[in-house]
Amino acid sequence: MPKMLSRSLWIIVVFLGCIPMIQAAEKAPVKILLIATKTDHPWGSHMYQFDARLLAACLNQTPGVEASVSMDWPTDPRALEGVKSIVFYSRPAGEIVLDPQRRIQFEKMMAQGVGYVAIHWATGIGYSKFAETPAIRDAYRDILGGWFRRPPCGVKIDQSRLVQVDRKHPVSRGWQDYDLRDEFYLDLVFHEKAKPLIQAKVDGKEQVVAWGFDRPNSRQGRSFGTTLGHFHNNFALPSHRRFMVNGILWTAHVEIPLSGAPVEVKAADLKLPPMPPKKKSS
Repeated sequence: MPKMLSRSLWIIVVFLGCIPMIQAAEKAPVKILLIATKTDHPWGSHMYQFDARLLAACLNQTPGVEASVSMDWPTDPRALEGVKSIVFYSRPAGEIVLDPQRRIQFEKMMAQGVGYVAIHWATGIGYSKFAETPAIRDAYRDILGGWFRRPPCGVKIDQSRLVQVDRKHPVSRGWQDYDLRDEFYLDLVFHEKAKPLIQAKVDGKEQVVAWGFDRPNSRQGRSFGTTLGHFHNNFALPSHRRFMVNGILWTAHVEIPLSGAPVEVKAADLKLPPMPPKKKSS
């Protein structure tokens, strides 16, 4: 075989062998966008922006994941390009995503299979005038798998043991049942196909506090909801951080290790900034 031909074949073989590495290097990151709104409760609770950043820092510990935080719905459409999951840690998110100004855009993303997550009050719907109609609440139920509003739901600050309902589900990886003091939402309205993942007993009744939902009529779209997340100090518990991070990754179709997602934080990461001074009334 001529030397020139032999060399050409060798170059081709080396190039073909490098293709998988090139493809891996060029693989787009799994973009996850967390959306927060301004704090609306006493300091130390509903710390949406601070705790969204904490969760983003945990998410970014999983290789290939690129998580970022936006205050309110992004005004720049490019922020939503290529996003694999949208996470709301905010005021009632049903009224944000189904607002007539952005509903078409949001529902298009859901139909395309983008993941959706709502944490604590973000599971809410029905507090605004346009969201009082049953059709709007049903629309949010069909996206998240369930919704909260008072009434018909209830609320109680209590301590209870969180119990995994499905220990084989990816969200359950890497953590065990644990005790938690939180603001528990009671008697939520669920889609018939929502899958309970975590329960807590409040006043003698089992309450679903986290669930997964494989959305019908979407390209394998997944949603995850949890009513927990009222108190910031609960994020000092690794199990608390892990089940939320696992749930977010699950909606983005990211493989979760058997040991659960990494969620390492330092004590300084958990320390809240000083409470802003109250505005003086004029």
